[in-house]
Amino acid sequence: MQLDQVVPWGRSFDEYRAMFALSPADLGRRILGCGDGPASFNATLSKQGGQVVSCDPVYQFTADDIRRRIDAVYPDILAKMTQEADRYLWSTIPDVAALGRTRQAAMADFLTDYAGPGALSRYVAASLPALPFADRRFELALCSHYLFLYSDHVDTAGHIAGLQELCRVANEVRVFPLVDLDGNLSRHLQPATEALMEAGLEVTREPVPYRFQKGATDMLVLKRT
Repeated sequence: MQLDQVVPWGRSFDEYRAMFALSPADLGRRILGCGDGPASFNATLSKQGGQVVSCDPVYQFTADDIRRRIDAVYPDILAKMTQEADRYLWSTIPDVAALGRTRQAAMADFLTDYAGPGALSRYVAASLPALPFADRRFELALCSHYLFLYSDHVDTAGHIAGLQELCRVANEVRVFPLVDLDGNLSRHLQPATEALMEAGLEVTREPVPYRFQKGATDMLVLKRT
């Protein structure tokens, strides 16, 4: 990975809770966040005593490197969000300026935690479809804004391999969203669902309370049978 190819955009702890319909009991489980990037979920949950590990290839870089990249791309991201504002629901987050403040706060919390003591064991430089974790290391794996969203970048086989790998390292997997960047249900969802069910996994779609990208209302839940 080249850092100049990365567009860091971190979501908040509250967004994670809503995106994955996380209950207090869920937050007490051993959790893997896959593709977390500069989200503040790990930082906040760790402060609350939770057991969470995040993996993302961007963690091969230092906090200063990631901070500089955030500063470099932030204006362009907000400009694009303004141009494409009609793709989003501005209810919980009222406008693009408020979105920017929310994401900046989340990424600042991440950077502080990432540069702090003990971070090395909680932020692992890794990516799908090969994770450096033992079988069933985690009770719950969360994958936010990677699989299905980037349907033009990851093919069906890549989705199936990535989901199978998450199921290897965790007893339960939740993926959000299920739509692509245009807000359409991912073309990979149906074949991936069929392949995983044939492999003996329990696969369901469940609604979540998070509302931001139009069409993104459900998460995929995978469980060992």
